[in-house]
Amino acid sequence: MTDPVDDETPRLSPGGVREVGPFIWAFSRLAGRVSGTEPPAVFLTLGRNRRLFWGWLHFAGRLMPGGRLARRETELVILRVAADAGSTYEWSQHEGLGCKAGLGTSEIEAIAGRAEHTWSERDAVLLDATDELLRDADLSDATWRRVREHLDERTTLELLMLVGHYRMLATTLRVLRVRPDRRR
Repeated sequence: MTDPVDDETPRLSPGGVREVGPFIWAFSRLAGRVSGTEPPAVFLTLGRNRRLFWGWLHFAGRLMPGGRLARRETELVILRVAADAGSTYEWSQHEGLGCKAGLGTSEIEAIAGRAEHTWSERDAVLLDATDELLRDADLSDATWRRVREHLDERTTLELLMLVGHYRMLATTLRVLRVRPDRRR
């Protein structure tokens, strides 16, 4: 995945303990330790607005990992959004999570558009709905019916919010020129 902002200087650098406060700073260090990376730049950058950060983190956590969709399906959708948005940061964060959640190499290659894959009916519905939401900011009646054949009302709402949230996050990270986290 090639993001044109990879080689640019971040517009807002990840904050230190002074900029983000001791709780976000400690949380970020712990998150990096768990994920095997430096403290995640997404937390240390968004954490510069502490009040907004905690509300965002609570909301994001309700979608992933605390959502109703199976974790594999959540990662399928997030990776599709990252690929569509050209978000190297989101892709690098979620490619490994997708593998851990059960996505195979061929599936991940197909999500990125680098390979063909025959999807299950449910996976195809999730991907088609994600693509349509990203393209049109809407779902056709036919796609809506397909989604509702597979998802109950609450999970349908979650899917809509998941796509919108990760598109918003990808845009924010791109505008701020946030670089992917280095592995340790």
